[in-house]
Amino acid sequence: MSLPFLMVAPNGARRGKTDHPALPISIAETVETAQACHAAGADALHLHVRNAAGEHSLDAGSYREALTELALRVPDLLVQITTESAGVYDVPAQLRCLTGVRPEWASISVREIARDQDLAPRLYASCAEQGTTVQHILYDADDVALLQDWQRRGVVQTGQDSVLFVLGRYSAGQVSAPSDLIPFRAAWPRSADWMVCAFGPAEHACLVAAAKQGAALRVGFENALTDEHGRPHPDNAASVARLRRHLEKTLA
Repeated sequence: MSLPFLMVAPNGARRGKTDHPALPISIAETVETAQACHAAGADALHLHVRNAAGEHSLDAGSYREALTELALRVPDLLVQITTESAGVYDVPAQLRCLTGVRPEWASISVREIARDQDLAPRLYASCAEQGTTVQHILYDADDVALLQDWQRRGVVQTGQDSVLFVLGRYSAGQVSAPSDLIPFRAAWPRSADWMVCAFGPAEHACLVAAAKQGAALRVGFENALTDEHGRPHPDNAASVARLRRHLEKTLA
């Protein structure tokens, strides 16, 4: 069995240096982390940018700067931007980010876009028109049902079928278990383009279990800072390398 496609999510919207000193904040740190993670086996980067205060940002200029630097320094690494609201941005701001950056790839939470049902069709149509590949972020079976309804009604465009199942985001303590994947697979059994991420010390165990079912994987400090024993990973690249070794042993 071949190794799965592996994306690294090195920072997210909420964590900072007080959570882990190796968590990248600046664009320069993110690029350096991307290089190390690519060398460790990552195929793609889930990109967040921060403002001058280190806070989550959807600033189009910052995204364009980061994408330019990544293309120069790690040209073989695929890059996906996030449109995460993080409780800060509304749907018009998310749409402005997408049309201002015009990225090749973006993640979009269906429950966030559902805050503005009138704008949702325009957002997905804009992605299709500008050639932005969409990955739908799904947190539970209700999100799956919402996406399926949007597909039936044409809110989501033809070909916008990629999904990320997020395990444990709203569980107690944000701790995932491999069994958390079961309701997603039951609600969305036909998906051919699906990825999984997981929170907490069982992150790698969840990802290995998902890989056995054919999933692509997302790993990194956005979701988990420690191994299964609660020991902090030295950095994102160490987590990527450790997961890859585990996959090589398990899927060989």
